[in-house]
Amino acid sequence: MKINPSPPIEWRFSQRAQQLQSSFIREILKITQRPEIISFAGGLPSPATFPVEKMQAAFDKVLANNGKVALQYGPTDGYLPLRQWIADSLSIEGSTISPEQILMTSGSQQALDLLGKVLIDEGSRVLVETPSYLGALQAFSVYRPQFASVDTDDEGLVPDSVTPLADGARLLYALPNFQNPTGRSLSVARRLELVETCARHGLPLIEDDPYGALSYNGAPSPKMLNMNPDGVIYMGSFSKVLTPGIRLGYVVAPLPLARRLELAKQAADLHTSQLTQMVVHEVVKDGFLEQHIPSIRQLYGDQCQAMLAALETHFPAGVSWTRPQGGMFIWVTLPQHIDAMQLLDEAIANKVAFVPGAPFYANTPETNTLRLSFVTVPPERIREGVAILGRLIKAKM
Repeated sequence: MKINPSPPIEWRFSQRAQQLQSSFIREILKITQRPEIISFAGGLPSPATFPVEKMQAAFDKVLANNGKVALQYGPTDGYLPLRQWIADSLSIEGSTISPEQILMTSGSQQALDLLGKVLIDEGSRVLVETPSYLGALQAFSVYRPQFASVDTDDEGLVPDSVTPLADGARLLYALPNFQNPTGRSLSVARRLELVETCARHGLPLIEDDPYGALSYNGAPSPKMLNMNPDGVIYMGSFSKVLTPGIRLGYVVAPLPLARRLELAKQAADLHTSQLTQMVVHEVVKDGFLEQHIPSIRQLYGDQCQAMLAALETHFPAGVSWTRPQGGMFIWVTLPQHIDAMQLLDEAIANKVAFVPGAPFYANTPETNTLRLSFVTVPPERIREGVAILGRLIKAKM
């Protein structure tokens, strides 16, 4: 039975919904699906690193041995054996992390959203690096904060620049290891200074660490979480070391905050997939990552070197770039008069894509910057794409 036709609904969206914006990177990725495009745009892990057979065997084993539990609702904070594994992997002498501090999330992007929901009111001051991870800016923006940009240099975030902004701020968001988008890392001295500065001002410090395991030389950097477990909120993910398709991340927080995050997650999705968590635990519990991650480091390190060599060969004087020691990104700074957005249009017409740098800035964008990702592109295509970009840049010099 049909009702009589009526005028179309005039949707009245909330103010929050009206100010939502699409991720610029996601829009570019629609273009880069075309096979002829050499894409340096996506921050996507290489599918060559996905342990398909290991994951398939783990799914089969979990479903065969414990399928009824895996397919049932689970606790909001997550599958305890996996949380215990994470806690053990993060604990060091003098700094013990407990599974009660850990909340499993549907990717680290959900952790960002939950942190914004719990810590940010409209108009709250939120400190971010310059530039910062676009996904974090997008997640926090929903809660309508006032972003304050913290200074950075070739060595990453400048701790001294936090002090004038810290009092009254709700949080400082930082990526200390092979930062997205710049590839920069914080030195041990800067980490200590940053933790001490935030502690002195009572400022919660979010340490987002999706790339820490991807050091090309295999040497891990100390975690700020272990320097001050009572003041640092740590975010981790299985996307870069296993596969992003499982959408599994986690946040480690002091207990009062962990409980608030758990309540926020209950309201959002009840819990992250129990099946996925049990499968990941089956994969990692016997040391698989210690065998698997070195192959990722080798692949990404080789492709990073291929891009750095191509940049040296094909980019003109007056252009500079970072030289990361891990991770997935190189940050390029063009002469001031070149707009990377305009360059992108020309690049796509020549079948090359990248991400302009402007969207990574919370406040005043630097339009002469861009991000290159090398991990999904083989060396010969890297050289071809960089040569095209170099030619386009030279034409604008």
